[in-house]
Amino acid sequence: MTATVTSPSARDAGGEGTSGPGGARRRPRIPGRLRRSAIPYVLLLPAILFELLVHVIPMIVGVVISFRQLTLFFIHNWGAAPWSGLKNYQVAVDFNSAVGKSLLHSFWITVVFTVASVGLCWLFGTTAAIMLQDKFRGRGTLRTIFLIPYALPVYAAVITWAFMFQRDNGMVNHLIHDQLHLTDHASFWLIGNNSFVTLLVVSLWKGWPFAFLIVMAGLQNIPSDLYEAAAIDGAGMWQQIRKITMPSLRSVNQVLVLVLFLWTFNDFNTPFVLFGKNGNAPGSADLISFHIYQSSFSSWNFGSGSAMSVLLLLFLLVVTGVYLALTSRGRKASDG
Repeated sequence: MTATVTSPSARDAGGEGTSGPGGARRRPRIPGRLRRSAIPYVLLLPAILFELLVHVIPMIVGVVISFRQLTLFFIHNWGAAPWSGLKNYQVAVDFNSAVGKSLLHSFWITVVFTVASVGLCWLFGTTAAIMLQDKFRGRGTLRTIFLIPYALPVYAAVITWAFMFQRDNGMVNHLIHDQLHLTDHASFWLIGNNSFVTLLVVSLWKGWPFAFLIVMAGLQNIPSDLYEAAAIDGAGMWQQIRKITMPSLRSVNQVLVLVLFLWTFNDFNTPFVLFGKNGNAPGSADLISFHIYQSSFSSWNFGSGSAMSVLLLLFLLVVTGVYLALTSRGRKASDG
C-alpha cells in the first residue's frame, strides 16, 4: 500500500480544492499582509457611511432641489416638481427684487456680526489664556469656570439667555434698570435694534471659551526659556507678548480664526432659539442662516431656499480658499 505525502508548501499552495481531514473542503487563507492592510479601511467604513448619510447625500439632494420649483404643492413628491434651471439663483442674486434685497441685507448683517463676534471671541480668549498662563493659586478653578459655557448644551444655554433678556421679568433689565438705574425704562432686547446686541452677547459668551481653550493649548508649546531670556534682557510683559507670544501663536491663530469664522457665519441655533418663537428674526439680527430657513419653511419655497444655501456654500468655499492661500503665503514669507 502506497501512501502519498504532501509537503507543507504544496499544501499551503493549494486553492479551493485543498481538503482537510475527513475530506472537508477548506477555505483559502487570506495572506496576513492583506488582512492587516484592510483593517484600517474596515474601521473607517462606518464613519464613511455615516458621513455619506448625514452630509454628502443631503448636500447633493439640496443642490438638485435648487434647480427645481419645489413648493408646498410638490412637497409630497418633490421629484415631480418642475425643473427651473437657474431661475432660483437668478431670483436670489437679483438685488432689485424684494427677495434679493432681503438676502443682501441679511448677508451684510451676518458679515458685521461675524467680524464682531470672531474678533471679540479671539480677544477675550487670548487675553484669558495669557493671564492664566503663569501658575498661581486657584488657576485650575478659573480655567474650569471659563470652560463652562463651552461645555453647556447650546440650546439650554441660549434658552437661558432668552429668559434673561425678557423685558418684564428678565435679569438683564432687572439689573440695568431696576438696580443700577442706567436706563429710563425697561428695554426690549429680543426685538428692534437691541436684538443685534443680544445676539452678539450670546455668541460671545458661548464662543470665547473655545478660543481660550485653543490658545491655552498653543501656549503650552512655547518654551519658558524664551521668556526667561527676554526678562533677563529687560523685556517687559507687553514686549514679551508682542515679540514672543503672538509670533509663536501665529499658526494656532490662523486655524482658530478660520474655525470661528465658519462656525459664526453658519450659526443657526442662536438666532433660532432667541427669535424663532416670534416667527421672524428682527431686521437688525437677520442672520443669513436663519434667513434661508425662513425662506424655505415660512414661504414653503424650498427651491429658492436651496439655491441660497448653495450660494452660501460657494461663498464660504471661496473665502476659505483665499484665506488659506494668503496665510500659507505669509507663513512661507516669514519662514524664508
